[in-house]
Amino acid sequence: MKIIVAGGDGFCGWPTALYLSKRGHDVSIIDSMVRRKIDSELHSNSLTPIASLEERVAKWKELTGKEIRIYEGDLVHYDFLKEVLKREEPDAFVHFAEQRSAPYSMIDREHAVYTQTNNVTGTLNVLFGIKELVPDCHLIKLGTLGEYGTPNIQIEEGYIEIEHKGRKDVLPFPKQPGSFYHLSKVHDSHNIMFACKIWGIRATDLNQGIVYGLDTEETRLDPVLTNRLDYDGVYGTALNRFIIQSTVGHDLTVYGKGGQTRGFLHIKDTVRCIEIAAENPADHGEFRVFNQFTEEFSVGDLANKVQNVAQQEGYQVNISNLENPRVELEDHFFHAENTKLKDLGLEPHLLDDEVIREILKTVENHKDRVIEANILPKVTWK
Repeated sequence: MKIIVAGGDGFCGWPTALYLSKRGHDVSIIDSMVRRKIDSELHSNSLTPIASLEERVAKWKELTGKEIRIYEGDLVHYDFLKEVLKREEPDAFVHFAEQRSAPYSMIDREHAVYTQTNNVTGTLNVLFGIKELVPDCHLIKLGTLGEYGTPNIQIEEGYIEIEHKGRKDVLPFPKQPGSFYHLSKVHDSHNIMFACKIWGIRATDLNQGIVYGLDTEETRLDPVLTNRLDYDGVYGTALNRFIIQSTVGHDLTVYGKGGQTRGFLHIKDTVRCIEIAAENPADHGEFRVFNQFTEEFSVGDLANKVQNVAQQEGYQVNISNLENPRVELEDHFFHAENTKLKDLGLEPHLLDDEVIREILKTVENHKDRVIEANILPKVTWK
């Protein structure tokens, strides 16, 4: 298949592009490089040194003989996007190209407006581009489990059957997003669903959990292919952040009570889920929703797991409960369905001590790059 990976320079997009290329697909990348620019804005960095995108794809071609084409530009610029779609005529469009941090969206008015403008406008442009130029193209959109919030009922995969005053219907599952970033994802989902309904677009919305891990088989082939690893209070996800904290003598910082429970998955499962969606496309007019995660943990559970492995490796690690910078429930019911991807062949990588140890060993090699002032949260919801 011809597949465009938008956001292909990022934490999820880069290993996805390599994986799809290795599996025989003809891959191209769209990226504006804005994530690298945000590092400069926040005076932060990837823990792992990352090569330029040009160096990365050149090394991939040298090692495998497979070419990945690069288009540097922004999805909010429709003329640019149209030219790429005309040239590539993709069978699938994998859309990672959004501002992905909840804390970043909560910094102030400007960051909230940027997040929603970038994310919603970019997705609208993709929808119009598919309609006008490549109507058979399958949109594979990265959503988030955070769209649902933490309802006191089981979360279904996109839709729920409701009986009310003697009548039944199957409706989109209620959304209770917890940040301006998560709201942008909800707006995307509504826009995609509407476009499928009126134009017959085929789309899969992957409501992904929190991703942990660093390497895939492809990114391990050479240091130039290394993936980024975020650890700061704005972009660092919980497990990766805890592992990094454990190696630099920093307390593992659990927000609030630590009972906040979410879905998680390994980066290796992220790339496999994209492949499954691409090779099993939605029908024309279908807005299909998969809950893309493999296990559920509370933040406190993760901290305990990391503490245990770090102590086995000789680190003295304490857990600190910080005042929660977010407005969220800290002790709640959480259970979400996640059967659709497994039914299509996903075999999950589960979180055990060896997975944590593997990430920890990688972190040890680069811990001199940690900017400790960036570890604690500085952004508050209130």
